[in-house]
Amino acid sequence: MLDFIRCVIWKIVGRARLAPYTEIRYALRVTRNDKPDAMKKSVSNLLIVFLPLFLFSCASDLPVDNARFVNPFIGTAAHGHTFPGALVPFGMVQLSPDNGQSEWDWCSGYNYSDSIIVGFSHKHLSGTGIGDLADILIQPTTSNLEKNEYHGGQVFHKRFKSIFSHQEEAASPGYYKVILRDALTRKNPIEVELTATERTGFHRYQYPDGSNMNVMLDLGYAINWDRPVNTLIRVINDTLITGYRLSQGWANNQQVYFAAAFSKPMTGYKLLESGLDNPGLKTIGGIFTEAIFSFGNKGGELMVKVALSPVDEKGAVNNLIAENPGWKFDEVKKAARLAWNRELAKVQAESENVDLKETFYTALYHTMIAPALFSDADGRYRGSDTARTVKKAENWKNYTVYSLWDTFRAANPLFSLTQPERLPDFIKAMLAHYDESGLLPVWTLEGCETNCMIGYHAIPVIVDAAFKGIAFDYEKAFEAMKKSAMDDGRGLKNYRTYGYLPADLENQSVSQTLEYAYDDWCIAQMAKKLGKEDDYKYFMIRSQNYRNVFDPVTHFMRGRMSDGSWRQDFNPLYSSHEIHDFTEGNSWQYTWFVPQDPQDLISLMGGKEKFLSRLDSLFNTTEKVQGANASPDISGMVGQYAQGNEPSHHVAYLYNIAGEPAKTQEIIHRICTTLYTNKPDGLCGNEDCGEMSGWYVFSAMGFFPMNPADGIYQIGTPSFNKLILSLPGGKTFTVKTENLNDKNFYIQSVSLNGKLLDRMYITHQEIVAGGEMVITMK
Repeated sequence: MLDFIRCVIWKIVGRARLAPYTEIRYALRVTRNDKPDAMKKSVSNLLIVFLPLFLFSCASDLPVDNARFVNPFIGTAAHGHTFPGALVPFGMVQLSPDNGQSEWDWCSGYNYSDSIIVGFSHKHLSGTGIGDLADILIQPTTSNLEKNEYHGGQVFHKRFKSIFSHQEEAASPGYYKVILRDALTRKNPIEVELTATERTGFHRYQYPDGSNMNVMLDLGYAINWDRPVNTLIRVINDTLITGYRLSQGWANNQQVYFAAAFSKPMTGYKLLESGLDNPGLKTIGGIFTEAIFSFGNKGGELMVKVALSPVDEKGAVNNLIAENPGWKFDEVKKAARLAWNRELAKVQAESENVDLKETFYTALYHTMIAPALFSDADGRYRGSDTARTVKKAENWKNYTVYSLWDTFRAANPLFSLTQPERLPDFIKAMLAHYDESGLLPVWTLEGCETNCMIGYHAIPVIVDAAFKGIAFDYEKAFEAMKKSAMDDGRGLKNYRTYGYLPADLENQSVSQTLEYAYDDWCIAQMAKKLGKEDDYKYFMIRSQNYRNVFDPVTHFMRGRMSDGSWRQDFNPLYSSHEIHDFTEGNSWQYTWFVPQDPQDLISLMGGKEKFLSRLDSLFNTTEKVQGANASPDISGMVGQYAQGNEPSHHVAYLYNIAGEPAKTQEIIHRICTTLYTNKPDGLCGNEDCGEMSGWYVFSAMGFFPMNPADGIYQIGTPSFNKLILSLPGGKTFTVKTENLNDKNFYIQSVSLNGKLLDRMYITHQEIVAGGEMVITMK
């Protein structure tokens, strides 16, 4: 019955796809009025009025439950670096368990190999290779803090750590559940359930009968690079606290404000700074502030709602009121799942292979965690300028966590098909960053520029969106692109002077040259679109700078000195993490990065035959990477091809360009079936904010943007018998695969809307026009 009412209300309020859970939950709260008689009367009236009108359409409008195929534990083991907690699509809050480790495989705060939970923090990164966030750590506990017990700041949370078992743990989109047990006695089980709205996390705890009901809050808790610099806890009354956590780390000036509400009045509390008790105070500040809140000793249920804001405590309180005013945990949980199902329903994949569907829909799920919302319900956010000035997004939403070096390749192009309604705001957020900081974003985290990785890869994302008809200010975008490209920082002065980055003057010189050249090609295309002929010619010349680091003797990209000579002792297998000519890779992996002109790369290598021979060697040579400090990011090896890291992601599709599509199909099938699974270790490298999964989603659908900004998708080999993409305006694009099985992964023929294709690509415009592509396998 409630699902039916949700459908009716959703129709009435205009199908608010971006935040259906807020409107639905509030509407239900008003309808039910928490009075049985009133509820019966309201429901009866609704049935009389709306049942004849909506019964049939509700059956079709409620999305299919593709959330049942999502396994948030995929990627939490080994080097995937994902987290299993609760969030809604692109939400500000990522509420998830923390193991209390600060090692590389705990960059998300959680690794499947662990058995300890020290608490549940409200912000997490999905699949990054650097750890940060884990802000506002809360832990339910039956332990009491003894008088004058000292815990020394950052180790405070360890006093209240719990053990858990994966047999008593579960996760699904928008929901996480675990049983916590005392780390020493293995007794006193506390059931923890988590769900979320866009800006709030919702906890529900069930304490054992007759036990202490305590909640630990640790603002000093930090992982990896992160360190608190100023924190505060403020007790407003016996059910509400507020505060903030300011920190420096990967994000050099992060500011998180919070408001936490309790479903029961507290019976007592202790506020501590660096482990020292401060009796009588209602506000405590310092670097390591902590608290214990008590709610009696009878056990039972306690709920906690935590709202976040990047602006101030008032913003957090307002977000709590706007999004999560009641105490109906199950309704919020259902609304979160509904929000996920609306997104997951945009791609309807048909197969009897449940493992395959779990791998696919979890990958699609992982593409919708970042970017993360970064503006309050009233539109306010903190700018990217040094002063972190408060700004306001008028009629749009701001976002952060732009892992652009990773996501420009597949995850961002995927948004043009799965998130066309959000994509304008994603671009506006980049342009707002330009307004505030003077340059386009490189890798933004909580509104801070980290300058992590190389290139200026906001540019291909913006250009791709422009050529696909996404609306934003094109002239302003071009101004931002040109200014970023003409800046003197990040090696660009030497790049312009020499036509490449000299290896004796710049670190990661070859990778930087190749990626700047691609970005320059993107700028040239935008200039041409806007009629800027001089800019078009200039940046087209720069886009050929890859030629300056191509060695015609070895046929490899390699380091070149400022005097024009090649770096000596060249070894294409050699890697040195962050301290050599290549970024997280070697020459074998980077030689192929000329997506803007693969035909010219073929010519440089001596023609198709020699190009194909070298490409074959890539996939068949040794998997060993040489070097004492070889990058750990080089993983998921097929020969020297590294699926576990982004520079390789387009390479298998180069066989299409060279006239050997069957080899593309063979390699793609091998990668999809051996390097992606539905197990916790089902990712062969860091998830990197959706890029590893974005590659898989595209490739499983049967096509991929080899050049991420030219609107052309190379056809690979599909994984599903039938797949339907839902498009704006009620259109659909169907990929139907005939004669598909485990052995038949080679393509015999392709037709589009009944006409045989004599090419191995399809354009974005052909997809969004709607229709059907039929692929016959052999």
